[in-house]
Amino acid sequence: MTALNSISNTVQERSLYEPHDAENSRCVKLLKHVNAKFDLNLSSYFDLYKWSTNHLDLFWGSVWDEVGIVGHKGNHVVDNSAVPATNPPWFCQARVNWAENMLTCRSPDKIAFIQATEPTPDDPNPPLRRVTYAELYDLVARLASTLRNLGLEPGDRVASYSSNCIENVAACLAAVAVGCIWASAAADFGPHGVLERFEQVQPKVIFAVDAVVYNAKVHPHIPKLKSLLSGLRERCSSDPKVVIIRTTLMPDATSEWNDDWVDWSKFVHPSEDKGPFDREIEWSRQGFDWPLWILFSSGTTGRPKPIVHRAGGMLLQAKKELIICADLQPEDVFFYYTTTGWMMWNFHIHGLSVGCTLVLYDGSPLRDPPYLWRLVDDLKINIFGTSAKYLDQLSKVYKPREHHALSTLRHIYSTGSPLAHTLFDYVYQHIHSNVLLASITGGTDICSLFAGMCTALPVFRGEIQCRLLGMAIETFLPTGVPSGAGEAGELVCVRPFPCMPIGFWPLPGYGSKEDVHFAARRYQQAYFAEFKDVWYHGDHVLITPSRAGNGGGLIMLGRSDGVLNPGGIRFGSSEIYDVLDTCFGPSPGRDPADTVEDFLAVGQAIDNGTDERVILFVKLQEGRTLSLEMEKRIKSEIRSRRSPRHVPARIVQIIDVPYTLNGKRVEVPVKKIINGAPVSSINPETLRNPECLTEFVLVGETLRAEVA
Repeated sequence: MTALNSISNTVQERSLYEPHDAENSRCVKLLKHVNAKFDLNLSSYFDLYKWSTNHLDLFWGSVWDEVGIVGHKGNHVVDNSAVPATNPPWFCQARVNWAENMLTCRSPDKIAFIQATEPTPDDPNPPLRRVTYAELYDLVARLASTLRNLGLEPGDRVASYSSNCIENVAACLAAVAVGCIWASAAADFGPHGVLERFEQVQPKVIFAVDAVVYNAKVHPHIPKLKSLLSGLRERCSSDPKVVIIRTTLMPDATSEWNDDWVDWSKFVHPSEDKGPFDREIEWSRQGFDWPLWILFSSGTTGRPKPIVHRAGGMLLQAKKELIICADLQPEDVFFYYTTTGWMMWNFHIHGLSVGCTLVLYDGSPLRDPPYLWRLVDDLKINIFGTSAKYLDQLSKVYKPREHHALSTLRHIYSTGSPLAHTLFDYVYQHIHSNVLLASITGGTDICSLFAGMCTALPVFRGEIQCRLLGMAIETFLPTGVPSGAGEAGELVCVRPFPCMPIGFWPLPGYGSKEDVHFAARRYQQAYFAEFKDVWYHGDHVLITPSRAGNGGGLIMLGRSDGVLNPGGIRFGSSEIYDVLDTCFGPSPGRDPADTVEDFLAVGQAIDNGTDERVILFVKLQEGRTLSLEMEKRIKSEIRSRRSPRHVPARIVQIIDVPYTLNGKRVEVPVKKIINGAPVSSINPETLRNPECLTEFVLVGETLRAEVA
């Protein structure tokens, strides 16, 4: 049996997409290479996956060579007998620099970035900005020289409070070239939320824009920056160097600058007395486990966790995902709609290591729904990345296929929350009928993917294609034993992986003994307190039976801390959401009286906390009121399509559903509020619409009175 035969479509259920040329995919080529190198007879993706998770040292050593990591490898890979809880070291003899691997292309003709900005009434056709790889290298070289002349050394932190622009990526590359540690917050974050993050890492330099555009309006950023800097001085006596990226959105903003701030152009082109400019970057090659960047958890109900990611792990994992799993090519044009505060920004910029052209966008994705799809046609975008929330909102207002050619589109990536079955239908019916729709999952904690795309495998409705190579994913029951066939469970990883965080900040050598000890204990509690020795990720999932040799796809059922458990029957909120999307979601031709615009399901404690009932909150179209007939229809559809246990005990109409700044439904804080937690326990800076929590406080009082 050839690899192509075993990875193709001998399936019982019709797939939505079939690989165009699986035999020549990088995944199958790797399978053949592994067979030849280690004298094996692997014949399917699942065979390769099992081998990759059983022989971590052989697999990840082979990946290093396959994807062409620049740097010194050495002989050591990892202790193949180690358990994840020990967080073993990787590639102990290696010396690499992540930024060096991003800038291997130095072509004066190849475009590295195309930056688009949302139009406004004052600027209805903002020009696209383009930067070649040669120009990018020169810019990073200048920045790195200036940072060194400021006295920055490996291990110092450099931060960004910025929009998704070319300068922001260049600043990241330059900081890492010097050996500094990068930290980033999106410009739409409130200053208090950014302060909670930056006070923990105390950056020596902060890059910030002067303004941003969103929903066709220009928003000044300087007041937010000043508030952040004031907080840093008060809380930790920190006074970082500030570099302002001028956007041209607010030409007169310089009058509000502090005297010691530096204009970006002067920072890039300092006077000669500031030190010479090194045209060739002096790369600070460090160990594989050297800290690259610090990402922060949402911090909705507690202080954001400062998650430190290792440079080699990010590099190796990202190149595996983009080159081997996704088959990205240097000629590809790669777009991902993201802010600088979401891990998908970090994921996206790894496309530089492939030599792709990356499209950056600053602004609203939906105020003018055709805009991003015009970019696909105009810029010949091949890879289009977004969130499930965007696709959900788009499906209610626009059908790109009716208005755009989209002939270059090859992949669509979706993450951030589970992609509903109905949205698979929407993509293939109304965006592109022959595109690899890759629902992907991972998260801030690993800044990469546990499961996602593979160009050698088909796509099935409602499923993530596969567990990714080298990631030993299983599902556990709450008792700590593996789930049975067809049984949902908690997503765990039972073997170490190179993109495990090196720890929480501060690491040893960067803080007091007490703070370092607290960070280490917090790290263990975050990932290893639930099940002995294995990584607990906090997602409730179902691994489906293997089809087409994929080893089983994944169906995401919701966050584990939001799992519903009425009468001891555990299920994810998405099982209810799928029914609402299918039967009541906004769609052409559906009567507004039968439409539910948005929804949220949480568990309310009953019987002195020994059980819970499901509360379903629904948002209807403006002016509509939830009727008894509508309630009965919702419950009936949930009962018939799921089970009696899935039927909510109460359905409550609300004005709005709370979302994080990254577009995720906020289930756990609402659950806490309706069970009696004060709204002050929720950090409003992490929410897009915190004002709507007040309604849940009032509703919670009523719901608790019902079961008192």
